[in-house]
Amino acid sequence: MGALRTRRGRGAGPAILSARLVRQVSLAADSKGEIAARFDGHSVVLGRFSAGTADRAQALRTGLPLDSLRSQGRGIEKELDSLVRRLARRGLLEYCLERSGTDQVVIEPQVPDYWPQSRQPGEADILALSRFAYMRRRGNDFVLESPRAGALFRICDATIAADIATLSVPRPLKELTRQHGFAGLALVGLLLDCQMLFKIDPARGMGPRWAEGDDELVLWDFHDLLFHARSSEGRHANPLGGIYAYASAIAAPPAVRPRWPGKKIDLRKLAHSPSFSRAAKLLRQRHSTRSFDDRRPITLSELTRFLDGAARVQSKFNSPLGDGDPVVTYAARPYPSAGGSYGLELYLAVDKCKGLARGFYHYDAGAHALVAIGVRASELDVVLAGAKLAMGAAAVPQIVITVAARFSRTSWKYSSIAYALVLKDVGVLMQTLYLMATDLGLGGCAIGIANIDLFAKMTGIEFHIEGPVGQFALGRAANPRYPTSVRRRVGIR
Repeated sequence: MGALRTRRGRGAGPAILSARLVRQVSLAADSKGEIAARFDGHSVVLGRFSAGTADRAQALRTGLPLDSLRSQGRGIEKELDSLVRRLARRGLLEYCLERSGTDQVVIEPQVPDYWPQSRQPGEADILALSRFAYMRRRGNDFVLESPRAGALFRICDATIAADIATLSVPRPLKELTRQHGFAGLALVGLLLDCQMLFKIDPARGMGPRWAEGDDELVLWDFHDLLFHARSSEGRHANPLGGIYAYASAIAAPPAVRPRWPGKKIDLRKLAHSPSFSRAAKLLRQRHSTRSFDDRRPITLSELTRFLDGAARVQSKFNSPLGDGDPVVTYAARPYPSAGGSYGLELYLAVDKCKGLARGFYHYDAGAHALVAIGVRASELDVVLAGAKLAMGAAAVPQIVITVAARFSRTSWKYSSIAYALVLKDVGVLMQTLYLMATDLGLGGCAIGIANIDLFAKMTGIEFHIEGPVGQFALGRAANPRYPTSVRRRVGIR
């Protein structure tokens, strides 16, 4: 993408989009010509390049204009393009839109495959700010971001923030270009590409909410989509997971809440019998398993019983909303679900299962069947390795079940609380999976994170239509902790 000239006043130069290394990254070349990126004590080898390419790459410290890259060129230009794209895929670059040597906007990728593209609008196009876009303070910076965007924009000029804010009301592009201090078509094109801005067709006679995306997007509230994207892996570059960020500043909260003052009623004195029901015993036997016996992996027969008991559709029925209103179909399953929506789906990444080929499958709960989905072997490996890392295990699980939500099934009925209800459904399903695994003498472990961008690539489904909201590792435990009575009942010796 080359430099784009815009009307900004006399003496203003063209807007230039450059790539540069993020602050903590440096490049080093050895005597063999191998270039490595170094950061935080790590080193990533990027490949072998010529000395001329290594010299030109030093410009990435301050900014290398993207229009100087030529992927179809020869020699240094082609090598340099390859090097820059390898850095980009690893999230080691940021992009700067500058004018006359001054930063206007710094673009920080939030997904691994982000590459800045510009969708140039026409002067007559009517543009509006996405209802999912928001500006906030981050440290001493002012950033514009959106859960739909592949990058966030660090705003370096307050007039640019003001320009963007005016697009809360749809406006023709020609109105923007006429105003003094207009940031330029380069920025508009980048914001369109990131879906921060979108075009409105007045001929359709629909409001901005319906004009922004597909019907599934219409059903999302701002806070729900933001929470989904920012509390999962794959669509942001923020620290994630158990990093104990406040361990040095705040003591760990107590495991049990301090007792309220007042008279205590000791319930232990009221227990008449020490015996427990079968359900109570299962609850006490339930535990997380992070080590699996790959010499005797789970069998397809066991997996069938597990899915049948935990997630198979038990009954179907129709119910009208009211006189003249649509009829809603329900499909009840073994666990409770908000409003009977049952919008959760199970996808199985299978590494080892006797009687079932390694691969990626969808569980059809209505037909009680597994349907194979064609994915790259590398994508399946990433799912399994991610589960291993999340559990802190020594090896990948035998099966990783991804719990995905068909979000519209819940948000079609509920507003403001839709995503919260989805997560509640996930919680009760996780307990159901645990109890079923325990009952069958299998091992299981809930995993609190999943990569929503990877799932979208594997299934071809947009992340706002259907996406992962949890994972569960399943297999035969390497060191079973089940009582002899349970092991005999399920046939384990």
